[in-house]
Amino acid sequence: MKRMVILVLSILLLCSYSSFAQGVDWIKEHYIKKDYRIPMRDGIKLFTSVYSPKDTTKNYPILMIRTPYTVAPYGEDKYPDNLGPNESFPRDGYIFVFQDVRGMFLSEGQFDDMRAYIPNKKNSKETDESSDTYDTIDWLVKNIKRNNGNVGIWGISYPGFYAAMSLIDSHPALKAVSPQAPISDWFIGDDMHHHGALTLSMTYNFFKGFGQVRDSLTTHWKNGPQYASPDMYNFFLNMGPISNANTKYLKGKVPFWNSITQHGTYDEFWKSRSNLPHFKNIKPAVLIVGGWYDSEDLYGPLHIYGSIEEKNKQNNTHIIMGPWRHGGWARDDGSSFGDFAFGEKTSEYYNKNLLTPFFNYYLKGVGESNLPEAVTFRTGTNKWISYEKWPPANAEKQLLYLSPKQKLTQNIPKENKTQFDEYLSDPNKPVPYTSKFYDSNTLYYRQYMNEDQRFTSSRPDVLVYETDPLENDMTITGPILADLFVSTTGTDADWIIKIIDVYPDDAKGPDPNTNNIEMGGYQRLIRFEMLRGKFRSSFEKPKPFIPNKITEVKINLNDVDHTFLKGHKIMVQIQSSFFPFFDRNPQKFVDIYNAKESDFQKAFNRVYYSKQYPSNISFGVMK
Repeated sequence: MKRMVILVLSILLLCSYSSFAQGVDWIKEHYIKKDYRIPMRDGIKLFTSVYSPKDTTKNYPILMIRTPYTVAPYGEDKYPDNLGPNESFPRDGYIFVFQDVRGMFLSEGQFDDMRAYIPNKKNSKETDESSDTYDTIDWLVKNIKRNNGNVGIWGISYPGFYAAMSLIDSHPALKAVSPQAPISDWFIGDDMHHHGALTLSMTYNFFKGFGQVRDSLTTHWKNGPQYASPDMYNFFLNMGPISNANTKYLKGKVPFWNSITQHGTYDEFWKSRSNLPHFKNIKPAVLIVGGWYDSEDLYGPLHIYGSIEEKNKQNNTHIIMGPWRHGGWARDDGSSFGDFAFGEKTSEYYNKNLLTPFFNYYLKGVGESNLPEAVTFRTGTNKWISYEKWPPANAEKQLLYLSPKQKLTQNIPKENKTQFDEYLSDPNKPVPYTSKFYDSNTLYYRQYMNEDQRFTSSRPDVLVYETDPLENDMTITGPILADLFVSTTGTDADWIIKIIDVYPDDAKGPDPNTNNIEMGGYQRLIRFEMLRGKFRSSFEKPKPFIPNKITEVKINLNDVDHTFLKGHKIMVQIQSSFFPFFDRNPQKFVDIYNAKESDFQKAFNRVYYSKQYPSNISFGVMK
């Protein structure tokens, strides 16, 4: 099979299933597999594989995953390497259900990315992922022998989205759900866009394989375009304007890519796909899981949790946030990420003490229900923290102001004179998001989420501000807000802000230091975010900048739980490109998806700090 298909399969399957394998032989010895085509209310049949324990002396709960990434291996004589979120589940005894979602692989119907929920269905022909899940559960509890009437659903990434959708209008038998790295909104913060800016390398590489049209029922992925693959930075720079993706490579054959380029604002196409407005009357127990270093779906877990909390005064919802990449809690032991070790196997802790007891209690009645409201792994000090509420209610708001001489201070600017720092932003020489050179066929370099930022701090098109060395530890928790006063000589601009932990000059490297890391002065990325400037007031109705006019822009950064240790410094970097993770802004107010090469122009961008224009970042500090 061609390289492209192998690459896509490896990425997508890792998103779906656990890496804690039990082995094919063990599973065949203890489980029997049956395949079914389960009818939905509109007559469409969904392909479903069911693995039941061979021990028929007792009844078992059902644990299901619904996926667009294939339920392979296909055939009742073919078995996978693992079942369930971790190896304890098949040993404890569950009925495992795997389903191809509507329109994918061996399931009938038409696939629709992030299929919109229909709140008020008028007839049986109107279906969505919530109704398909309801109909599947109803069939399972009535037809699968020796089930105990309790159903759980879990999934990571796209399967996490389907798990989340099961909560809406849920079946009475659905008792426990764990959406892990779930998708919530593909325009505002998950996967494909951040505040209106396209995640270029990830979106393009994902959909060129995943987005190929299925001609008929199939058990195989369809080949994507084949071409020479240089490093990611130069491939996407040489591609030119986004419209060239279709001209040169996709040839108009990827429908969802076409839809992205046709919906450049937050219109009904995107709004209808957001699930955040719909988490009402939630009845099952919920365990939401996310990773602090998840570059794809960090927004989803935090905001789905927030939506449930906001819309359900009485609910049984919990959130776990660990020091993981996308799905890292199911792929490796979680003992490190990038250049940093955490002093323990965080994935093992989570699986043993949080996830497994959750499902065992609500589906089997085994153990106790003593899960805290929120459990996070605090980076910097490397320890698990339990909270009664997230974000923590006892965090005190603190502001740091941009100041002259590249300083960050707690002092409100008193200078009336308008002061600013300026840089030339050139879309033909964009700031790279990572120092690494990666194959252009990969989604992105995953370890960039806590990568050393010294490779950008010396660039003339990156502004740098930092505090003095801290006199005491400072722990920041919850969301971060950047409130900037800016101007540009163009009519559009991107604004990227990075929050960085600067290590002391005498910081010692790890032992052993196999990667030859210089920790003295290390600039550890803690959080970043992007805002496409034309969406500063509205994602629905973008508007241009007036050249050289001072304008306020506010950038919401996703939550953190991090301790800046005594002697460290807090740094803020500001720039206008983050390439090719995000696409380039022409710096001209145009439809970027249809921009021409001639639309791309240099611009001088300024960030102001004074009494009248007090640019700052704000966050919660634990006392």
